[in-house]
Amino acid sequence: MFSKKEKVSEEQGEDTFPPQYDGALDADQGIIVCPPHTTERRLVTKIDLHVIPFLCIMYLLAFLDRVNIANANVFGLSKELNIVEKNKYNTALVIFFVPYILFEIPSNILLKKFKPRIWLACCMFAFGLITCLQGLVQSYSGLLATRFFLGLAETGMFPGAFYLIGMWYRRHEAQRRYTFFFSSTTLAGAFGGLLASAIGKMDGMRGYRGWRWIFILEGTLTCIVSIFFFFLLPNFPEEVAWLTEEERTFVKARLEQDQGKSARERPIKARDVGNVFKDLKIIVGGFMYFGLIVPAYGYAYFSPGILQGYGYSPIQTQLHSVPPWAAAFGFAMVIAWLSDKFRHRFLFAIIPICVCISGFAILITVHDHRSVQYGALFLVAMGAYSAMPVIVCWFNMNLGGHHRRAVGTAWQVGFGNIGGIIAVYAFLVKDAPRYIPGYSICLAFVCLSALSCLIYFLMCMWENKSRDRNVRNVGLTEYEKTELGDMSPDYRYQL
Repeated sequence: MFSKKEKVSEEQGEDTFPPQYDGALDADQGIIVCPPHTTERRLVTKIDLHVIPFLCIMYLLAFLDRVNIANANVFGLSKELNIVEKNKYNTALVIFFVPYILFEIPSNILLKKFKPRIWLACCMFAFGLITCLQGLVQSYSGLLATRFFLGLAETGMFPGAFYLIGMWYRRHEAQRRYTFFFSSTTLAGAFGGLLASAIGKMDGMRGYRGWRWIFILEGTLTCIVSIFFFFLLPNFPEEVAWLTEEERTFVKARLEQDQGKSARERPIKARDVGNVFKDLKIIVGGFMYFGLIVPAYGYAYFSPGILQGYGYSPIQTQLHSVPPWAAAFGFAMVIAWLSDKFRHRFLFAIIPICVCISGFAILITVHDHRSVQYGALFLVAMGAYSAMPVIVCWFNMNLGGHHRRAVGTAWQVGFGNIGGIIAVYAFLVKDAPRYIPGYSICLAFVCLSALSCLIYFLMCMWENKSRDRNVRNVGLTEYEKTELGDMSPDYRYQL
């Protein structure tokens, strides 16, 4: 955002600072100075250890509790509850998204009002308990009820965590952290397959079928972890006790220099929400994510069924679901590292999108070669789950201040998850085992995401050039610039 800081960083190196320390931003020189007892790199590592691991575990468990119904279905959920016909299983999946979409923005407002540690831990305990109850349902209506409340409890997890990460890191540091966090979904997919293959062997124990044990044990694990996380999850930089006063001041200053002031102290009002949506880039950001949610949820919910259609047994199906998720994690981390290294987002979103497109193209055209079809699933998982964190990081780190980031993050995730509804009804029982309509729908939405990324890139580039051409000192006070966030004439978007 501020060229003086970038010049200093390039000449001196990230850990080189003037010897004096005033604990704040030197406005005249454009330099921030680290506390004398540490270096910036050590401080960022300290933040990493207190923020990222806990959020990753939290979201791993959230995603696991969300999609383990696919593993449970392989072990006979639909048959026992008599929901094989008329796409009842698809309806049970889609009802999750109704509260999940509607309450994204209110949840992020509550996250800011309460401490993130309290809000996220309570939500975590709630969806763990509901997952346990899902393993005890005796009817289709009971399954629908638990899926609805599961969506309500999970609504704050993903946007809340992304919002929180964005308030801790500078923009060129964020992609690896965002991707590592987002890759909790791929780890959950791999872990879920392994865990389900083991839990499935408990079929009949204490009178419960194997699919019930998947919900009961995984939900119980979430509840137990949430109790510890009530004390371990991070808050905003201004509120944590594990940083010294000097460190908090420095962290706040380095973030202000990169992103502008956060306006943490002012509550979000209805007017703030309305002002955010006056920016067309916000709308486009929602479509960037929306296009990839369709293939992502299509894969997460239906890959076990697709694999089973290749002739694998239930246990083999669960085990064969693990390698594509593992490959997606590795590819996502490589893309994230390169994106941060070159401080660029657009191309590193488009490249994995092209990988995803090639995977669906193979699945649409190849139907009688199991190895090739299995390899195409790798491409789909690697492409979709590597592009999504880049898109979310790119969009969120281009939002300045608490207000625009809280609302914008929730909007992108909430609107994007409408794609989950489309994904659920794209893969119908009557289309098995080839699922040509489902693959075609996913391919179309991936192309929509690519187009939206291009439009967003051009809009940000035009804004930057427009601000460079105009006089920067337009007489705005610091308060007015803070209220504007990334709409301030001093702000420059990352491309």
